[in-house]
Amino acid sequence: MIIISPSVLSCDYAKMGSEVERMEAGGAQWIHYDVMDGHFVPNLTIGVEIVRALKKHQKGVADVHLMITDPLDYVEAFAKAGADVITFHVEADSDVEETIKAIRAAGAKPAIAIKPKTPAEVAIKYMDLVDMILVMTVEPGFGGQSFMYDCMPKVRAIRDEATRREKDLWIQVDGGINEETVVDSAAAGADVIVSGSTIFKAPDAGEMIHSLIAKGEAAYRG
Repeated sequence: MIIISPSVLSCDYAKMGSEVERMEAGGAQWIHYDVMDGHFVPNLTIGVEIVRALKKHQKGVADVHLMITDPLDYVEAFAKAGADVITFHVEADSDVEETIKAIRAAGAKPAIAIKPKTPAEVAIKYMDLVDMILVMTVEPGFGGQSFMYDCMPKVRAIRDEATRREKDLWIQVDGGINEETVVDSAAAGADVIVSGSTIFKAPDAGEMIHSLIAKGEAAYRG
C-alpha cells in the first residue's frame, strides 16, 4: 500500500492546524514534519512545540524528519510531543545505533535518512534495526526543488536487499514528488511518499492525494 505523507513545509503557516486537518480529510495517512536547525541544513523550520500543537489536529501518523546536527538530544522531546515515526540522518553527529535505540525506547518507530550523495550501503548497514529508510530525492533544506532521478538506483538497492532479507521495511522518498515522479519512486520500491507543494498548492488536495496513491500503487514493486 502506498502511503502519502504531505509535508507541512509547504502549508499555509498562518493556519497550520486547519491545514493538517485538510490533508487528513483529503485522505493523507501520515503528516510529514520537517525539523531543520539552521546548522545541519541551511534553513530553520519547526520545533517540538509546533509538532505538539499540530498533533492535536491529527488522527494519523506524525512523521517527524529531523534534519538536525544532534538528533539524539531531541528524541525524547519529539516522542513526548506525539511523533509516531522519527527519522534522523546518518550523516548527523549522533551515534546512529544509539539514536535508533533511543527512538524505540521512547515509543516511536525509528527511521534513518540518507542524502542524495550518500550510498545506499550506508543505510543498508542499519536496515535490520529500523522500520523505515528515507532516501532524499533532493538536497535537504528547502522545498520546491527538482526531483533527482539518479537517486532511484539507491531505492531499488534498498528494496532488493529488504526483499532478500525478508525484512518488512518502509522506504520513503522526499523531494520533488509529483504525479510523474511518484511513478518512478514506486516502481523503484518506495511505498511512503512525501510531497509538499504538489499537494498543498493543488486546486483540490484530496484529489491530488488520491491521484498520487493510485499512480503509485499501479507502479509499485514490493
